[in-house]
Amino acid sequence: MKFHRLILVVCFSSISLALSASVPVVSVSAPSYSAKSITVKVLSQDFLGSGILLRQHRAVYTVLTNAHVIQAGDPPYRVQTPDGKIYTANLPQRLSFGKNDLAVLQFQSADSMYAVASFGSSPTVGDDVFTAGFPAAEDAGKKQRFAFTSGKVALVLGKPLEGGYQLGFTNSIKNGMSGGPLLNSQGQVIGINGMQAYPLWDAPSVFVDGSKADERLHQRIIRLSWAVPISKVIQKMPNAGNTKVETVFNQTD
Repeated sequence: MKFHRLILVVCFSSISLALSASVPVVSVSAPSYSAKSITVKVLSQDFLGSGILLRQHRAVYTVLTNAHVIQAGDPPYRVQTPDGKIYTANLPQRLSFGKNDLAVLQFQSADSMYAVASFGSSPTVGDDVFTAGFPAAEDAGKKQRFAFTSGKVALVLGKPLEGGYQLGFTNSIKNGMSGGPLLNSQGQVIGINGMQAYPLWDAPSVFVDGSKADERLHQRIIRLSWAVPISKVIQKMPNAGNTKVETVFNQTD
């Protein structure tokens, strides 16, 4: 069997792969690489859920997650970054996402630098999407391991459900993955995971305006996982940039 040459071109500012082969070549997945570099654990006394490294301003990092993740524990909160370091984090006081199931934490890292998310445009039905996060360990004492799943957008609602959930997708997400990213094929964040398929209680699907989905739509909704669109965050970015970090940082546990 003959093979063409495999050429690897390395630049200091970026890495470019020029591949030519007579058989399929497995390349580094942009969504997987991006997900691993921007997905964090959110902690209180115990593990609470996942989060996204949203932005950096000097030594201060902002982490995006679900409000229900934060509400599952009490301060002081902590964030574990992809390199395993754990930082004390606080809740900015001047930022509100209204009825959307979103919240942010901030921490300071003077010595380590981390990648932050890039944003993608709103997806359409049929688009490939990827989810990431840390499923809660079933046995106490076991570590939460990074999970990455693939699927497709199956439903985009004209108006959001309670919590701002509007993007329905086929990927499986589990407890602990709430707050993690929903990414497109370019590794850009397009949503925030937060609602699993097939809930334990078959409650009606309620929209943010208080109306209920009809039974046919409800049955479609409960078969999918759901994310809040990143557009809900982008709308608040000017306010997020004005928040102040008032906690004393520069602490690692």
